[in-house]
Amino acid sequence: MNKTAEPVSPGKINSIMEGTSIVGEVNSDSNIRIDGKVKGTVTARGRVIVGQTGTIEGEVICQSSDIEGTVVGKVNCQDLLSLKATAKLQGDINTKKLAIEPGAVFTGNCSMAGGVVKEMDPVRLRTETTTSESKQAAR
Repeated sequence: MNKTAEPVSPGKINSIMEGTSIVGEVNSDSNIRIDGKVKGTVTARGRVIVGQTGTIEGEVICQSSDIEGTVVGKVNCQDLLSLKATAKLQGDINTKKLAIEPGAVFTGNCSMAGGVVKEMDPVRLRTETTTSESKQAAR
């Protein structure tokens, strides 16, 4: 059975507030704003917004993302990744479009393969990423 992606409602935003820490997986069918700390994987069918006080240590899988805070780990964006002036990103990026404001700090590798993520299926994306990394390591 084929499931088509449902459109993300622009009015829906989940929040992890400053002072909140989560260890594990965070999954959202809509947009999510992180002003607290997450250690693990953040997956969203919409936009992931990391506020100035927000920190993610792990993997981010999303439609698009605005980062103002800190991310240490891998970021997979289907469309646009925007690093704001206060952003600090250490890790590898896989995105279709990248915008970096003056003042943002990015340390890592960037792949802009255009449309690498054909549909937002986080489980399949993680599996494909792991498989391609295994093939590269075998070379």
